[in-house]
Amino acid sequence: QDAIDRKEKRSETFKTAVHGLETDTPALKAEELGRRAPQWVRDNLVTMCMRCKEPFNALTRRRHHCRACGYVVCARCSDYKAELQYDGNRPNRVCQECFIFLTGHTVLEDREGKHKGILEKGAAEVSSRSLLCSSLQLLDKNGKGGTRGWFVIPQDDPLVLYIYAAPQDVRAHTSIPLLGYQVRDMPQSESRHLFQLAQSRQVFTFVADTEELKQRWMKAMARSAAGITHPEEEEEDADE
Repeated sequence: QDAIDRKEKRSETFKTAVHGLETDTPALKAEELGRRAPQWVRDNLVTMCMRCKEPFNALTRRRHHCRACGYVVCARCSDYKAELQYDGNRPNRVCQECFIFLTGHTVLEDREGKHKGILEKGAAEVSSRSLLCSSLQLLDKNGKGGTRGWFVIPQDDPLVLYIYAAPQDVRAHTSIPLLGYQVRDMPQSESRHLFQLAQSRQVFTFVADTEELKQRWMKAMARSAAGITHPEEEEEDADE
């Protein structure tokens, strides 16, 4: 009976938390995420992660706050960093959903019972069956530095760009959905071969090692951004 009473109390606590969120503390609107500091949900109002719904405990599943939406989440659901405008564009801990919204990246669902996605496949395996793969540099927002890695557009997922830290890594660390992006050519700067992916306010700037490689990537990305999954589709469109 004591166990039943405790379970019912935890259930009521969670219901109270959800009700409070819906009435007294409305969530930030999507366009406000990262621009305005959220009102944090109090720890004592929830007994489980507000994203994956796993119950908290004192040792293995502790409470954390997403700095973008204010939700109480577990370590696994908040293991992401995103720049927040209200905090001077400094990287802050955020939940997976806010990370995807704020950065435009997709991430792998890697929980027990979930199907493993392509990010779990090794870079060498994906590269052997790719539309294009090579080393590129992805610049940061100020254009002065960035991440050099191994970039792949797989044949079996041709609308997504996968980014590995190295060609032999067994898992990609992030990905960029290409559909709907515009590909922009940029003038050569200090012998760097630059081009961009742009959609709304989201812009990614890449550096290729050669002009020829840059043109190949621009063509491949433009094809994916237009939703063309096979080269023959592009030829048919040209014929029409």
